[in-house]
Amino acid sequence: MKTIKILLITFLIKILFAFVIIAQPTQNKVEVLISTFLGNEKRNYYGNEAPNKLNQIWKIWLGEGISPAYGTDKVWKGAGWTGQPLLVRENGTLYLIQGAFDYHLKKIKAETGELVWQYKFEDIIKATGTIWEDKKATNPDNRYIILQGSRLGFWNSHEDRYIPSYRGISYLTGKELWRLNVKKTDSYSRDVDGSALVIDSTAYLALENGIFTVFDPSPLHLERLDDVMQPKIIQEIKYYDDRDIKLHGDDLVSESSPTYLNGRIFTLAGTGRIYGYNVEKKANDWDYYIGTDLNGSAPATDDGCLLIPVEKQYMPGSGGVMKIDPSKSGNKSVVWFYPTPDKKWFHWDGGIIGSISCNDAYVSDTEQHFAVFLDVSGELTVLDHQKLEKGKTVLGPDSITRFNTPIVIAKVNIPGTISTPLIVKDKIIAATDSGLFLYKLVKTGKSYKLDLLDKVDGLPIDATPIVWDKRLYIAVRDGYMYCFGDE
Repeated sequence: MKTIKILLITFLIKILFAFVIIAQPTQNKVEVLISTFLGNEKRNYYGNEAPNKLNQIWKIWLGEGISPAYGTDKVWKGAGWTGQPLLVRENGTLYLIQGAFDYHLKKIKAETGELVWQYKFEDIIKATGTIWEDKKATNPDNRYIILQGSRLGFWNSHEDRYIPSYRGISYLTGKELWRLNVKKTDSYSRDVDGSALVIDSTAYLALENGIFTVFDPSPLHLERLDDVMQPKIIQEIKYYDDRDIKLHGDDLVSESSPTYLNGRIFTLAGTGRIYGYNVEKKANDWDYYIGTDLNGSAPATDDGCLLIPVEKQYMPGSGGVMKIDPSKSGNKSVVWFYPTPDKKWFHWDGGIIGSISCNDAYVSDTEQHFAVFLDVSGELTVLDHQKLEKGKTVLGPDSITRFNTPIVIAKVNIPGTISTPLIVKDKIIAATDSGLFLYKLVKTGKSYKLDLLDKVDGLPIDATPIVWDKRLYIAVRDGYMYCFGDE
């Protein structure tokens, strides 16, 4: 009898143990492939492999929304600047994270374009998000968090005390985890267009109110601010001063995504200043003043420099591209400057609104290091960013200071854009206001040329694409998101 009881108890324990195993939640295997705008903390990675053709594989309707533009309410379709999708491999399947003009952040199956979930903001989403892994998360659903900005809210007023245009969203569920108030300042904007940089468990981002904000993005450490549970603010630094107000008025907006390089976080401000925040010192210990508006983000190069996109505004000289070495100070930090044509396009007077791409993440030290950019006039230019034109200098944005200038590798004229072109190995992808262009950079003897492999006409594009496994993903202002590739 005793033996039977022991056997029965053993049997029941086995059943209970099996039930516990079955009842355990499935652990999602998540690999974040493209985690932020321009791929990584250096802003110089755009995907693993570009396609050879631009055949349409699928397209999905992203939707439309109303938001002000130049004094009137405007209907915005699809997605725009910066608008680059993020990419995640989850349990062997690829997913895109895309912000859209219909106010929604969307999780999309990359293979088919199928919508998985969407989360609604209060205004159109222009910004690219950042996905951060919270390794200390107690809730598995909250282990991967999307830090995402939007415009201030179509029904909100700039004067409101509370504008939650920056939020944390669970990647796995699409549920809101927190909201951050973008405070009222001297800046005209309370939007968020930049993509945060997260180091360990600390996030860094200059908001469009001109405040460089250091905060803890974990839902475990929320604090009550403005009667709302918000992420813990660690530090706030104003990225403008009274001199900037005199020159720029309330145009004190910071739109760029910060870059991490050699212990500093570099941010391009709309006041024409580049700030270098020392992570160890927790303070800015480097800056450089250009004076004109700086909208884009700065990729880091293998030789410890930054590639700066310069708009033509507030200064008498041309816009263009500047290579900065932040190990030096003042004008000694300028390695070279490349001016772009002073040609008006819509409400821009010239220069570059998007960002620069470089191939440093794809080549060895012994290979040529190229920079690629497309100005608003439509010049798609490839430079060797490590070589200078011997004996040649050009005037800088102030029209007084002269700088060295780099060697041009190849150039072609296409429609203008505020999008950022990509260089992935020997392929260059340029999204423009009237179509998508795919080039191959081909060496012919000692020189190079751009061979057009394929193009798609008629697509109005401000956003930046990504590539993966010979597919290209891009959101367009016609209301759709497209997947193009070799198939």
